Amino acid sequence: MTVGEHAGHEARANSGTVPGGLQVSQDGYTLNPITSITTGGAPAEFRFTVIGPDGTPVTDYEVAHDKKMHFIVASRDLTSFQHVHPSMAPDGTWAVGLSVPKAGSYRAFADFVPKGKQKLTLGVDLQAAGDYRPEPLPHVSRTAAVDDYTVNLAGNIVPGQASKLVLTVSKDGEPVDDLEPYLGAYGHLVALRAGDLAYLHVHPEESDEAGPEITFVAEAPSRGDYRLFLDFKHEGKVRTASFTATATLSDGHAPSATHDHTH
Repeated sequence: MTVGEHAGHEARANSGTVPGGLQVSQDGYTLNPITSITTGGAPAEFRFTVIGPDGTPVTDYEVAHDKKMHFIVASRDLTSFQHVHPSMAPDGTWAVGLSVPKAGSYRAFADFVPKGKQKLTLGVDLQAAGDYRPEPLPHVSRTAAVDDYTVNLAGNIVPGQASKLVLTVSKDGEPVDDLEPYLGAYGHLVALRAGDLAYLHVHPEESDEAGPEITFVAEAPSRGDYRLFLDFKHEGKVRTASFTATATLSDGHAPSATHDHTH
């Protein structure tokens, strides 16, 4: 089974259930923040645990996509996104340096596989103190710019169906065909539904080609707007390109192209 087939199978298996990331507790596991998030300046240590069915912190995890824990923090207005990989102490406490860019409400997602169990994505709200001014959702976009790179998105998200999305990476107008592996693949995609931040976590179809195209299979649980965050690695650095896309029925109109600049 390819990675893309696995993602489609996983989405179908979860159809009719609550999408990932909307619950702080599931199947006896609970995401438990210990510290608060801070804004600006140097990253401060953020700590959390995952409490298991026996009431104690989980210490035994499977490795998934090269890591035992994927931790994602996004602002509620979906203009800020971070994907980090904390380290775990022997007592099951996870820690990572973290700083968010502005005050306001954030959603944190812990994406992990307990030893011998199924993959879980738990979510919890975090608050960064200060004056909060939410921003509007960025416009629907087919193109994202980050540093000297441009990423183009092809394909449409159709709710309830496996949808093929092709992202093409170029630098200074030239195709990038020497992407570097990141988390076991040449790209890593997270999709969050606007409004409630339902979480989709997909990876590309297997390919021997290191770019410029990265192909994903994803399935959205409903119509509506989604923010797509693509992590890719080139010249030793991981960059994130972001898009807003609308999930519509297969006979719906494709979104118009605008530009979304990610820094």
